Amino acid sequence: MIVTRSRGRPPYADSLTPAEWRVAHAIRHGGTDRTISKRLGISSDAVKFHVSNILSKLGFADRRALRQWAGVPQASALGRHRQRGDDMSMTAEVPERNDVRWGTIGQLSRSVHDIAAAEAWYRDVLRLPHLYTFGNLAFFDCGGTRLMLSAGEKADADSYVIYLRVPDIHAAHRELQARGAVFQAAPHMIHRHADGTEEWMAFFGDNEGRPLGIMCQVPPA
Repeated sequence: MIVTRSRGRPPYADSLTPAEWRVAHAIRHGGTDRTISKRLGISSDAVKFHVSNILSKLGFADRRALRQWAGVPQASALGRHRQRGDDMSMTAEVPERNDVRWGTIGQLSRSVHDIAAAEAWYRDVLRLPHLYTFGNLAFFDCGGTRLMLSAGEKADADSYVIYLRVPDIHAAHRELQARGAVFQAAPHMIHRHADGTEEWMAFFGDNEGRPLGIMCQVPPA
């Protein structure tokens, strides 16, 4: 008996393919077709194709709905921790209350015009320990608080963001939303380090609309 196999890529157990997850994360991070194309090294048409497939699979009408979707890839470190049932709850020490347990300030960001020049200045003049550079982002350690330098169009506005660490970013997102915080998008993975550690973030505004972020580092499962 001859068994015929259909051609093409094998099916994925997850709701989205790896390529679609990368685009979904980028959409939730506020990326446009142009910036996502540049960041992922694919064409704008490919980005639009992936977005169309994502919206169809998830039953969403537009990108706005996708930005608020809190889905997590099964193959990610966070997804594997959840499948194993690892306790990442922030409320274990105060079960009678639904309070977010804040960590230290995890990151501060500053906009710059020239990332290479800024990286050299912060490294050689201030002599801050350089952690790594990723595209137009450079990261330094300030006594345990991470400083992110970002080159882009907003440099003239001297914009900055305070990032607060939380143990469980989805639990924090749900609790802050219940209190009235308005998020730009659901928590999403922005980077995976070489050792497999994932960086997850979500952004919202304070009472004056100034940007704040919650962040969570998830170790490999």
